[in-house]
Amino acid sequence: MSASTQTGKGAKWIRAAIPALLLHCSIGTVYCWSIFSQEIADYIGFSKGATEWAFSFAIFFLGMSAAFLGNVVEKDIHKSSLIATICFSVGMALTGYFIYYGGSHQGSKIALFGIYISYGFIMGIGLGTGYLSPVKTLMLWFADRKGLATGLAVAGFGAAKAIASPIMQKMLDSMGKTGIYKMFWILAGVYFVMMFVGHLLLKKPDGWHEPQGKGEKPSIIATLKTKPITNYIGIWLMFYINITCGLALISQEKMIVKCIGLAASVGIISTVSAIFNAGGRLGFSAWADSMKDRNTIYKLIFILSIAFTACVMATQGIKKGEGNTLLIVLVLTLIFFVNAGYGGGFSNVPTLLSDHYGMGSISAIHGITLSAWAFAGLTGNQVANYIVDHSGEWIEHGTDAAGNVVRVNPVGYQNVLYFTIALYTVALILCLLLVRPTDKALEAKAAKKAAK
Repeated sequence: MSASTQTGKGAKWIRAAIPALLLHCSIGTVYCWSIFSQEIADYIGFSKGATEWAFSFAIFFLGMSAAFLGNVVEKDIHKSSLIATICFSVGMALTGYFIYYGGSHQGSKIALFGIYISYGFIMGIGLGTGYLSPVKTLMLWFADRKGLATGLAVAGFGAAKAIASPIMQKMLDSMGKTGIYKMFWILAGVYFVMMFVGHLLLKKPDGWHEPQGKGEKPSIIATLKTKPITNYIGIWLMFYINITCGLALISQEKMIVKCIGLAASVGIISTVSAIFNAGGRLGFSAWADSMKDRNTIYKLIFILSIAFTACVMATQGIKKGEGNTLLIVLVLTLIFFVNAGYGGGFSNVPTLLSDHYGMGSISAIHGITLSAWAFAGLTGNQVANYIVDHSGEWIEHGTDAAGNVVRVNPVGYQNVLYFTIALYTVALILCLLLVRPTDKALEAKAAKKAAK
């Protein structure tokens, strides 16, 4: 029996879409790191650069836990969603504890490494298993609109920043100096409840028979070998490049916005870019449902990313944008589209993989592919920071709300674009040459040709 024939039209929403949103809207708040990273650094007596590794570790262990625990998700989504709930909420609570400890033991390495382990490793495991758990279930329930379904959930991951950021900022402002660790404790409880409800609701369709035996279910290697291995390598690499380029630009977004004279609007622009991130996840994946070859979406993302980046490079929009409306619009268009393409790259990966390799081992294959996210988390923003720190010139650019002098490096931010456009070009070449059309796409093309 298919999901569509089961009684209760709302079952697919109650058993798949709503729990997916509860899980992804919780774990997606990992991207709120920039809201409180400076406060953590100040409170425990370390530089922002030192604490920044907690976020990098969280993304790294997200990808690696997804890669290594993909089989657990494949076999039992209830076990994996419970692991995600416990690890994410406990990791958040422990992060709060080590911030509290660091406040009374300034400069303590125990506090710093405790945050690395709590926010980076423990929460990272929760992120990876929580990200994977609802994806296959969604594709099973929404078999005719797989892209829309996965896009909806992954959009929740992207929208979490837009929803949670103002709430977190309000909590920090209202609770004073000790608000930073209290916020983590409060949110740990809130997200535990949200994720636990999602865990209880999540369920695969009754009609789905999960292959179990060796004869029924081939190994992941055997599944990948159904297509040339270069096909999967191409998917992995273009996914990695898209994330790396996205993180490189997004990590500098706040300072780029200040460079073009919009310092007063940083918060609003950050929210708008988060909306584009979420919209790209939903829009690009839903759009791909109507395409014969889902890889076409990636071609569009890379071509448009190259075009917008080239426009800002040619006009030196970041360096010369302040006071020039056209250049400001170009820079903002680049920021918003990169956010949208970054999100769209995430939401289309599971459906692209299922089109090529089927549904049997999709959670495990998707998990392995998310290892690209792990490595991109260690390279994207770090390479961008290196370029900014080692090129151009730092100049004073007004003061912030607290009266502190703001220093920016317009040439450095502009130089990041040389890095991203080169990688986007490589990704487009991989997309065109290595990732072959699916059998369904080839059949449709042959039928169209025969009809002529």
